[in-house]
Amino acid sequence: MTNDFFIRKIAKPIVFIASLLPLAWIIWIVVLDDVGIGLNANPIEMVNRFLGDWALRFILVTLSITPVALITGWSAPMRFRRMIGLFAFAYASLHVANYVIADQSLNWTDIWADIIKRKYITVGMITFFTLFVLAITSPKAVIKRLGARRWQIIHRSVYFAGVGAVIHHWMMVKADLTQPIIHGIVLAILLSCRLLKIYRGHKRTNPA
Repeated sequence: MTNDFFIRKIAKPIVFIASLLPLAWIIWIVVLDDVGIGLNANPIEMVNRFLGDWALRFILVTLSITPVALITGWSAPMRFRRMIGLFAFAYASLHVANYVIADQSLNWTDIWADIIKRKYITVGMITFFTLFVLAITSPKAVIKRLGARRWQIIHRSVYFAGVGAVIHHWMMVKADLTQPIIHGIVLAILLSCRLLKIYRGHKRTNPA
């Protein structure tokens, strides 16, 4: 069995199914709520935060793939980066859809007022738009049309999305800041790895 066959036929389906498990779990909890168990006193907020948390986690996993590959010398994780990035967008889309439909009942006047008034929602929407741009430019046909260099410049904005998602989460949480702090530390480490890579690349191309 070749490594390419293993990744395409076994590893990728496993990662795909595993990435759906958080969604399956929250759907199951919503179903259980029909019989009076599962969700807390504010089910819409609980579902929204759950989906947003997982969108952020998938963003951080996406950002961690390149550093892990560079540190370990194992290139196989790079094959999963696009899939995991699209799952980040999928969970972010469900997060926004839950807010727009379940929380705001498609009242666009109130939604727009909320985006302007509540800064954490402003940051969240900007982050979501960034993920949207990354998602629609991820297909191979779009990469060919844009050109590799232009595509790389666009997709470096994933770091901006990571910063925006962490800030959005931090601003939204009113009590326990444990998770935002953990996410912030992880992001800081990943950004440091990126800056170190840029610095080393600069040193190689411009030796003293």
